[in-house]
Amino acid sequence: MTGFLGNAYLWVKAFHVIFVIFWMAGLFLLPRYLVHHQEALGSPQAADWVKRETMLRRMILTPSMIIVWLLGATLAVNLGLFDGQPGLGWLHAKLLLVVLLSGFHGWSVGYARKLAAGERRIATRRLRMLNEVPALAAVLIVILAVVKPF
Repeated sequence: MTGFLGNAYLWVKAFHVIFVIFWMAGLFLLPRYLVHHQEALGSPQAADWVKRETMLRRMILTPSMIIVWLLGATLAVNLGLFDGQPGLGWLHAKLLLVVLLSGFHGWSVGYARKLAAGERRIATRRLRMLNEVPALAAVLIVILAVVKPF
């Protein structure tokens, strides 16, 4: 379906996927940085982790997420999300997961700031388990977008 995007549809979709890859790369990396940062608290290496996290957030994570949302919203509107098109249950589920993943992004950035202030609020083991959230979300989102089960 090309909708109002016409011939630009495939280009918008391609760039959406490209920036999803960038965003996911950052989301796979930042939680691992947080584990190392937390383990380095109180050492000289902690400042290096703050710099790495800040650079990752400013150069990859947040810009990619914004572009993903803009292009994704354009594609969703193009598919008829607000026109009552039938058969878009998969898209609603995907959007819910993307909202949750965006919340995880925000939580990760917030926790990085807490670590930068010297606050440790989560056990390292639990923090390591949280590393898997982006992977699980990615699997579910891709299945919904490709298979469109409902």
